[in-house]
Amino acid sequence: MTIDDVITKTAITLGGLMLVAGAAYVLTPMRWVYPALIVSGLVGFVAVMIVSFRRVVNPALVLVYAAIEGVFIGAFSKVFEYLYPGIVTQAVLGTFVAAGVTLAAYKYFRIKVTSRFRQVVVISTLAFAGVMLVNFVLAMFGVNLGIRTVGGGVSMLAIAASAIGVVLAVLNLILDFDYVEQGVRMQAPASESWRAAFGLTVTMVWLYTELLRILSYLRR
Repeated sequence: MTIDDVITKTAITLGGLMLVAGAAYVLTPMRWVYPALIVSGLVGFVAVMIVSFRRVVNPALVLVYAAIEGVFIGAFSKVFEYLYPGIVTQAVLGTFVAAGVTLAAYKYFRIKVTSRFRQVVVISTLAFAGVMLVNFVLAMFGVNLGIRTVGGGVSMLAIAASAIGVVLAVLNLILDFDYVEQGVRMQAPASESWRAAFGLTVTMVWLYTELLRILSYLRR
């Protein structure tokens, strides 16, 4: 596993996701956007679980995840762009700027990832994901907790949820960077570069969706 391996695999994974997202954005009719969101979101979640818990990462599964998540991001972006023209470009730029600043801070401030830091971030992320999953299930049955809103009014709870999501996504990027650094230092197998690329892609997608939500709140 080398830095070049990780960069190449991440470019393939993230690039493939963006290509599929672009195609889904252009080709998906508005009447199919919400069904596409629900199906790709659920299948994407399952794909994340499968890839995450495999001892050896299968590159094909990573690329399948990228394609599925690309459909989700394309449909997700189409909804927000329809409601708030120009917001997708802002969110994409914001995502890469945030990732770049986080990488610079990690490198130049020599941020150390301790076991305690990792534990807190992982537990907080799982708790956040659990709350979002419960909210999603309740929303399917018409129960609105006000945590996630698209269009219309916005609650302080929704703003707080997305702000927490951005912070957690940035902290997970730090964990991803540390994983890459440790993997290179310990001469991990080249196949682990796919795991690193997968982790970076998942985190970048998460950061993008939270930034997109926050930008939409600022326009209401």
